[in-house]
Amino acid sequence: MHVLFEEEGAFRAGTILADNETSLQVETVSGKRAKIKSSNVLLRYQEPAPGALLELAEKAAADIDSGFLWECASDGEFSFCDFADEYFGGAGHGASAVEAAALLLALQAAPVHFHRKGKGRFRKAPPDILAAALAGLEKKRQQALAIERMAGELAAFTLPPEFAPMLDALLYKPDRNRPETKALETACARSGLSAPHLLAKCGAIRSAYDYHYRRFLCEQFPRGAGFPEVEFPPFPDDLPLADARAFSIDDAATTEIDDAFSLQALPGGLWRVGIHIAAPGLAVAPDSPLDRVARARLSTVYMPGAKITMLPEAIVDGFTLAAGRACPVLSLYLTVTPEFEIAAHESRLEVVPIAANLRHHDIEPLFNERTLAAGLPDFPFRDELKTLWQLARACEGRRGKPAAAQGINDYHFAIAGDLGDPGACRVEISERRRGSPLDKLVSELMIVTNSTWGKVLAQKGVPAIYRAQTAGKVRMTTSPSPHEGLGVDQYAWASSPLRRYVDLVNQWQLAACLQGKAPPFKPRSELLFAAMRDFDLTYGAYAEFQRGMERYWSLRWLHQEARRSVEAIVRRENLVKLEGLPLLLRVPSIPEPKPGQRVRLAIEAMDFLTLELDCRYLETLGGAAESIGVEEEMEGVAN
Repeated sequence: MHVLFEEEGAFRAGTILADNETSLQVETVSGKRAKIKSSNVLLRYQEPAPGALLELAEKAAADIDSGFLWECASDGEFSFCDFADEYFGGAGHGASAVEAAALLLALQAAPVHFHRKGKGRFRKAPPDILAAALAGLEKKRQQALAIERMAGELAAFTLPPEFAPMLDALLYKPDRNRPETKALETACARSGLSAPHLLAKCGAIRSAYDYHYRRFLCEQFPRGAGFPEVEFPPFPDDLPLADARAFSIDDAATTEIDDAFSLQALPGGLWRVGIHIAAPGLAVAPDSPLDRVARARLSTVYMPGAKITMLPEAIVDGFTLAAGRACPVLSLYLTVTPEFEIAAHESRLEVVPIAANLRHHDIEPLFNERTLAAGLPDFPFRDELKTLWQLARACEGRRGKPAAAQGINDYHFAIAGDLGDPGACRVEISERRRGSPLDKLVSELMIVTNSTWGKVLAQKGVPAIYRAQTAGKVRMTTSPSPHEGLGVDQYAWASSPLRRYVDLVNQWQLAACLQGKAPPFKPRSELLFAAMRDFDLTYGAYAEFQRGMERYWSLRWLHQEARRSVEAIVRRENLVKLEGLPLLLRVPSIPEPKPGQRVRLAIEAMDFLTLELDCRYLETLGGAAESIGVEEEMEGVAN
């Protein structure tokens, strides 16, 4: 006697060796002896042999149509054996063991048509549920065909028509439940290409520049980078006019001019140094439509050849400290002794005339270490710059910290051409070492401004957002904590309100103090905490994007110049920095790399989509680099 039984969800056949009431000893097809429960036995039979039963049953089950089987089944719950007798049996005889097993396999293989109710027992699906399930199966079948068609088109580097409206989603936020995503993954697996590279070959990506830029917009500006229609607020018209002649110092491309300086002689050899900060906070009110725009962006986004401003152009144009007009400002006046000690300070809301916008490329050839040592030539604002530089040196000495790290360079990218066709653009990259007299002048006065105003807010008990550094870790906080890297007791970003939301918030708080009003943000304000947290995350994401775009244009420059080799400086281990470019990469082939070592590398490959640059070591060059300073955030240096 043989049995068909179920074990661990599978059907098995065996020969009975011993039959007890609740269990059986059986020998399976493999020769293994096993003890099974009687309740697991589905069928007892005489023939065929166990090894042939399931093989024959599977062949017979393949000829059974599940739809016809459903039509034949009764509405109630039934046993497969009883149903087999009805389906296969004739007058006077029931179904054979093979037929019964075949029906069991057919029922088990048709879960859409038949619902299992126990071991060997089933019930046919209700008509409405069956119809819905069959429709779902047909939809899946059609979807599978569509996926295969789209994958085939992609493999032939043809873009399926379904892809065009959803390219950004496929590239940057793929939904793996969508058939288009499944088709793309299938095609990538077959071709060995990544999704961006495959879609680029299909002509779906206009350029690598467009790919990186659109990814950033998708992540940070999902509704687009344009500004909504907002009402332009009136300019303050009741501010006193300052008795000062202010000038700014910025790069040539700067349009959001946040800060300017003035210098006046006082009796007794004293100086009055004015540091004037643009005051958009006098027109952009907290929780106004413009505030909500700035709050959503949190900072201006910078990239070579373009930028996305935090505030609309009309606001920037209205409050930028442009030469030839009087601008609303929040001014910090320092009373400075002949020994360049700061004897007193005063803050005012006022309008200051802007006499000039000095640009680095014009002033630095005239005002630098060499010309200061040799005696400055005659040029506008020469005396003011020299005095402010002397004050900056004194401030730096009192802090005991350099304002700008030596050995760290800034890079200026000039992109000539239409960014819609970046491959045809001309790239020029100029290198400028930090720590020049102009850098020192601006950065030290910004440090004085931000630390002084941070102290004013702290002493008045007015909440503000501070930049702190302890144990080498930089963080944002609402507590006036020390900034060890700058050597100041507190440091509140307040000098760039046109470009950073934190500075705008601090300007609101400070302006309220000067006007004798209640500050917009109260102690332990959830809105203040949220603004600080969101700014910290967003500012970091914007900086990462800027570095990525600088890397893109650096690769473009290498391609443009047809460079086959480059010189680099070893930073640590096999990490090197290319000379003249803000590019860091690892070169495993360098033998025994030492920090400061100069090497020549062969350029083997570059990828504009992944921003990867592959280089191979060629030779070690004579002479060590003068400095191997690692790029890092310099607090207080940004205007």
